[in-house]
Amino acid sequence: MNTDTKSGGTTSRAQGMVRAAWRGLVLAVVSLPLAVLCFVLSAVSIALIPLGIGLVTTPWVLTGVRAFANWRRVLTAEWGGIRVPPDYRPVPEGAGPWTRTFALLRDPAVLRDLRWLPVDMTAGFVTALLPAVLVLYPLEGFALAAGLWRTMTGGPYGEYGPYWYGFVPVSDQTSALGAGALGAALLFVAHRYAVSAFQVHFRLTRAVLGSGRTRLAERVRVLTETRRDAVDTSAAELRRIERDLHDGAQARLVAMGMDLGTIEALIEKDPAKARELLAHARRSSAEALTELRELVRGIHPPVLAERGLGDAVRALALRLPVATEVNVELPGRAEAPVESAAYFAVSEVLTNAVKHSGADRIWVDLHHAEGHLRVTVTDNGKGGAVVGAGSGLTGVERRLGTFDGVLAVSSPAGGPTMVTLEMPCVLS
Repeated sequence: MNTDTKSGGTTSRAQGMVRAAWRGLVLAVVSLPLAVLCFVLSAVSIALIPLGIGLVTTPWVLTGVRAFANWRRVLTAEWGGIRVPPDYRPVPEGAGPWTRTFALLRDPAVLRDLRWLPVDMTAGFVTALLPAVLVLYPLEGFALAAGLWRTMTGGPYGEYGPYWYGFVPVSDQTSALGAGALGAALLFVAHRYAVSAFQVHFRLTRAVLGSGRTRLAERVRVLTETRRDAVDTSAAELRRIERDLHDGAQARLVAMGMDLGTIEALIEKDPAKARELLAHARRSSAEALTELRELVRGIHPPVLAERGLGDAVRALALRLPVATEVNVELPGRAEAPVESAAYFAVSEVLTNAVKHSGADRIWVDLHHAEGHLRVTVTDNGKGGAVVGAGSGLTGVERRLGTFDGVLAVSSPAGGPTMVTLEMPCVLS
């Protein structure tokens, strides 16, 4: 590793250390009084329910607790990169104080919020403040080494005894230098572990506020929806194939069979007419063969099976009426179902771009990173693409959802449009 890379990594880690210390300090200072206030108001309001006063105050207080907890969920996601989704039950609208109060108190998510408040006031406060302590406390050691020890010990002769910095009793310049050395060691620890220490706070928040049962239920819901979408898509695809066969190739083959029967009857009586029908039958057979090939290509393109996703997308781009540039960085091949889903998703996105964007140039980028296949389709059209009812992108999103894939669209008015498809997969 060269010197520039090392210095860049050191600078980045130092910036992360300072950012963690600043955010942790702000979070500790702001959150502690709010958590204490929410806890005290909740305890008092719930205790007053038997007197009737709590029936009026508790819904308002618990709504405030939910707002505070949701704010902390947002910070956990933005600062810690850890998502803690809320899963509150809906509160009946227009209900009386009694119903609203006990609807909130029976909500497991609200009860988790109430359990989280004392944790956040204690362990949460300590873990949020720890990065700031690791960064700021060494500064005192440096100040003592620079001469502040004379003031802290009560004079040049230390009339009031030594000043303790950590486990170092500071009473003269030598011991002050020891305090400076301890400060340097603590600063080194902060440089290495301040960010990790701050992450402990967010993991604690997730452990108390999050619900494993909720995550499992959400996962089951997503799998149920994607399975239903996959079944619906397969059924629609089967109906399309049957319709294309019935209206296309099958009809031509039936007509060709009738022509052959007529030719057989006319081959001796009217050879000229028989030759004319024979030429027509030949054209019908060629058209039927072309339709069958198109049908097979629509089910699973041969180039996809033989040469992989990259070449299949390149072949797809060559057939477009818009100049299309394809960049492929795939060191291997994904599983056949994943390749097929990605191919048809890209095909649908490209078709939408050609039909609706008004673009005169399209760029396609395929690469694999961190266990995910990522495809980006960008055009220089007019923009305005959205995922919604009636949009072809909705079908793409459903197709990807079957494989735990996601679709992201950036298409401001005036363009450009960027559609990103991502699917988890392993390349062979």
